[in-house]
Amino acid sequence: MASVDSTGSGVSGRLRSGDLLQAGLAVALLLGIWTAGGLEVSTGKVSQIEAMNGSTVLLTCTSSSCIGIKNLYFNWQYNDNGTFRKLCEGLIPMEYVEPDVKVYHERVEFVGNSKPPHMNISILLWNITFEDEGEYICFARNPKEKNRNHSAVFTLIVVDQMKEVDNTLTVIIVSVLGGVIGLVIIIMVIKALVVHFLLKDDEKNKECLVSSSGNDNTENGLSGAKADNKGTPKA
Repeated sequence: MASVDSTGSGVSGRLRSGDLLQAGLAVALLLGIWTAGGLEVSTGKVSQIEAMNGSTVLLTCTSSSCIGIKNLYFNWQYNDNGTFRKLCEGLIPMEYVEPDVKVYHERVEFVGNSKPPHMNISILLWNITFEDEGEYICFARNPKEKNRNHSAVFTLIVVDQMKEVDNTLTVIIVSVLGGVIGLVIIIMVIKALVVHFLLKDDEKNKECLVSSSGNDNTENGLSGAKADNKGTPKA
């Protein structure tokens, strides 16, 4: 009986271990799905921009989530040499509900919305100065993801004047292409004219051949008639 009990306890122990393993795999799978479908924050294709002193700049940031949002919290911060200054913050209760936004800087304007699939949490920075140059952090947190934090960095470079782009190479390439295209067109026109004149010459030659052939036939007919007249005996 003792051996039976030990065997039974061993089997139950293995079963419990198997159950724990399956439970662990299930949790890992759920966490993987949760992470894959979680919130994403992005500044778009351009994360760095140059702008002139005194101009207005759009700092683009969007957030998206495959599992939906509820009370999505977001803010914009400016990295002032290691000191983060909050420019604005807001809360989006759910899709299609206007965000509740607080702005803490007089030259900052929130221009986002809560329309899916991408929550737009962009801001405008008016009348920028050289002091505004640096990193801007777009931050978002979705309670549906156990309040995981997400952020994206936007770098602003302020210049006195925009750099002049040297278009010499572009002008040369365009000029060469234009010359080649023009040459091809001229060749095609000349070819068309040559073909046209050749066709006209062929038509004239054909007309001459037909005319000369008709004359030959006429002359042959007349000479034959004369020969017949000469060969007729007098009565």
